[in-house]
Amino acid sequence: ILMFFCSLQDQFDNLEKHTQWGIEFLERYTKFVKERSEIELSYAKQIRNLSKKYQLKKNSKEEEEFKYTTSRAFLMTLNELNDYAGQHEVIAENLSTQIIAELSRYTQELKAERKSHFHDGRRAQQHIENSWKQLESSKRRFERDCKEADRAQHYFDKMDADINVTKADVEKAKQQAQLRHQIAEDSKNEYLTYLQKFNKDQHEHYYTLIPHIFQRIQEMEERRVGRVRESMRVYTEVERKVLPIVSKCLDGMTKAAESIEPKMDSKQVVESYKSGFEPPGDVEFEDYSMSMKRAVSESSFLNARGESRRRSRSKLWPLLKRNKGTGQEDYSHLPPEQRRKKLQAKLNDINKDIQKEMDQRDALTKMKDVYIKNPHLGDPDSIDPRLEEITQSLEKLQLEAHKFEGWLTEVERKLLEKGSESQRRQSSHFDSQGNTPLTNNYGQNRESPDGSYTEDPSTETSMQFKSRSTEFDEEFDEEEPLPTIGTCKALYPFEGQNEGTISMAEGEMLYVIEEDKGDGWTRVRRNEDEEGYVPTSYIKLFLDTNAKGAMTYI
Repeated sequence: ILMFFCSLQDQFDNLEKHTQWGIEFLERYTKFVKERSEIELSYAKQIRNLSKKYQLKKNSKEEEEFKYTTSRAFLMTLNELNDYAGQHEVIAENLSTQIIAELSRYTQELKAERKSHFHDGRRAQQHIENSWKQLESSKRRFERDCKEADRAQHYFDKMDADINVTKADVEKAKQQAQLRHQIAEDSKNEYLTYLQKFNKDQHEHYYTLIPHIFQRIQEMEERRVGRVRESMRVYTEVERKVLPIVSKCLDGMTKAAESIEPKMDSKQVVESYKSGFEPPGDVEFEDYSMSMKRAVSESSFLNARGESRRRSRSKLWPLLKRNKGTGQEDYSHLPPEQRRKKLQAKLNDINKDIQKEMDQRDALTKMKDVYIKNPHLGDPDSIDPRLEEITQSLEKLQLEAHKFEGWLTEVERKLLEKGSESQRRQSSHFDSQGNTPLTNNYGQNRESPDGSYTEDPSTETSMQFKSRSTEFDEEFDEEEPLPTIGTCKALYPFEGQNEGTISMAEGEMLYVIEEDKGDGWTRVRRNEDEEGYVPTSYIKLFLDTNAKGAMTYI
């Protein structure tokens, strides 16, 4: 402390400036931590909003996609991200309570303490300055009185030596000289007293008061620096404490990523979109050379042309679907498996609505009972209209549920029968030598050219062994050709290699028998035996509304 005092005894003002800088530094550091806390809060808020933005919404398409491992993993990641944001909120809160609040309170205390120390220092400095002034004043008086005494003595000696001066004047000069000597003596004693007092005050000032004040200032400064050090340590510890939880959040995100199963998701896609239909059987060879071996006659030629027309029009159209019945209530336009899923989902929704209505009915019934027992609470009859409305709604919903249950039972029965038939097919597909059976086995389900699906429940097992041509002939024997509704010109050549399509050359004129239904294909006819679908974008249409059934074969 003595060394500190000796080094700074003449730097009291600079020391005061330094301590003021220390307080300003403390306030600046507090502001820095406060802004860091605000950044953490803002970051946490943005992260939470991001997590909330991408959360799955109820009754949305995304909720249906939750069956995939990728969607579940993403949801896990969002939840972990939300917890991650919470840790940044913890950082902000701890910075606020452990540093900002503490330093703000300490700064106010430090200001008051510093003010007290420098007030004591200024008062001690004022005291020693006053003591010095008193000493200087007594010293000047003593000096002045001594000079006055010397002059009085000199005047007395002059008067005493002069023979012309009366005795009375000499006596008077003597008394004046004695008085001045006495005053000078008193001034001397007063000067000595103030001198001793000043020396004492000075010693106490420089060896007791000021060192003590400087010691307290030094301790205050060291506490301030120590508090800054502790705050900076806490600043890092606040974030270090949440690192284990942050690490767990990141581990959770990693675990979510590792939970993704590509094969499982692929299997879910199959389960979601499988149609329930079996692939069509092999296409049989149609021997047109048989007509060459028969006698050429007008009747046989026409029969052959008619048979060819029926067969060409009775082909399966797996690639040219037209979902005309997308709005059908029983979902019969869908493949069996998709239809079953849609019916089941619809039935579940209806049952939920039924349960909701029943809950409302029970609540209203209880309310009516309360009104009956306590008429002052309300009129029981006021409940009846609502009960009647709910009863009617329940009846409608129950009829709706019964209807969908019937459709669901029907499609499940057909799927079960198809599964059994498929197993029998697979077991009989090859004979004991591994050869293909002579007859082809076709399923009951067919896909018509317009994309809808039909089933023939009356087909017996024995009918499955008919030849394909015979089966198609029976189905379309009475079918009349579609009337032409106009003509079209081929803008581009089209090979028509897929089943159900027809080839055309650029610039060729064809008859239009069915317009594009929205799937990009138009049905055309070249002659009596050749008709099929061509891309709508490949032709230029010339529709004729008056051409009702008018047909000229090329």
